[in-house]
Amino acid sequence: MIAGVRGSQADCVITAGGAYAARLARAGDSWFPERWTLDGPEPYAVPLPGNQPEEPGTEVQPMADGRVLIRRRIEGRHTFSLLYPTGPGTGELPLGAVECPDEGTRLHLLPPAPCGERAYALAVGPRTTTVWLVAGGTFGPEYLAEIPGRCSGGVWLDRTGRLLALDREVGGRTKTIVVDLERGGEVSPLLQIAADSDDRLLLADPDSGLLLIRSDAPSPGEARLGWGVLGSTLPVRFPESLHLPNLALTPFASQPGQALVPEACAVALRIDGPYGTWVGVWRPADRRLHQLPAPEGWLTGSGLWTPEGVLRLPYATEAEPCGVAPLTAPITAPPSLSTSTSISSLSPSPSEEASPCAEPPRPARTVARPVPLQQAPLGRLVTK
Repeated sequence: MIAGVRGSQADCVITAGGAYAARLARAGDSWFPERWTLDGPEPYAVPLPGNQPEEPGTEVQPMADGRVLIRRRIEGRHTFSLLYPTGPGTGELPLGAVECPDEGTRLHLLPPAPCGERAYALAVGPRTTTVWLVAGGTFGPEYLAEIPGRCSGGVWLDRTGRLLALDREVGGRTKTIVVDLERGGEVSPLLQIAADSDDRLLLADPDSGLLLIRSDAPSPGEARLGWGVLGSTLPVRFPESLHLPNLALTPFASQPGQALVPEACAVALRIDGPYGTWVGVWRPADRRLHQLPAPEGWLTGSGLWTPEGVLRLPYATEAEPCGVAPLTAPITAPPSLSTSTSISSLSPSPSEEASPCAEPPRPARTVARPVPLQQAPLGRLVTK
């Protein structure tokens, strides 16, 4: 599963199924779309240049059928087309445009839908946010829902593309909500960890129900990474292994196929520090973050897990313009925990051996008890 994280946007976008990827490649001072095929014996890239170079802010997104959706901004309008290779050239199927007359409105593509047949965009205005279906509809871009407040993020919670989680800012606070696209954009709350906290959903794995969250609930004024399980009776936990001073951690992919065992679900994180960017691998059952060097030319923030626990990271260098580096996650013993385990059993024991990335034993802090995710209205829609 690919996380939907804006503000740390990946250099390459991969379909939910992992068959294709797309990015804006550069030749000198010119930018052009490029499609990668990832499900064959060897990855290969197909350039899809148009009649003129693309602007740096142009967005591309691969579709499950191998075509590439492109969003261009032209004189206040956002135009959408599907690109595909046609022998030596590039075919282009125009889909229409979305107008944003308000200068304060920003439109961007949401992460690839799980089905791979549709694509969505978010138009964020000064007071409201609009969800658009921009590919896969019947008559071009289709208006789906208008949501009060300014929304960001974008994470799919299911395999059908029905439930979309967004981080909504209202009254100076940010909380994650769920938009039901099959019920006219019906909105329900998902994250309400504390009344005065800012809570954002960064990643969701629909197989295990694992959620990665950023919130300042445990330490007001300092956003920290935490995890929870959708439908669980336990509150969100904030492990020390994901709290590294002076480093920014952003989850970007989770291991599929881990039904009923969220504690064993591996998560890949982008780690940004003063000396560069590298990769982290973490599981809830572990009490450490494994830090690994990124391959040279990594298309930063992009990658895909296999069900067997291999992290595939796309990279591009002058010598190898289209490559995928496999990283095998450190082996973890089968978890003895369950979603009904008490919170204290997830804390490290003072007798456990520590490592530079391990959670050190610390005095327990007194904080407000977060609301369990099971109490969110979405919990009734999830079965495990």
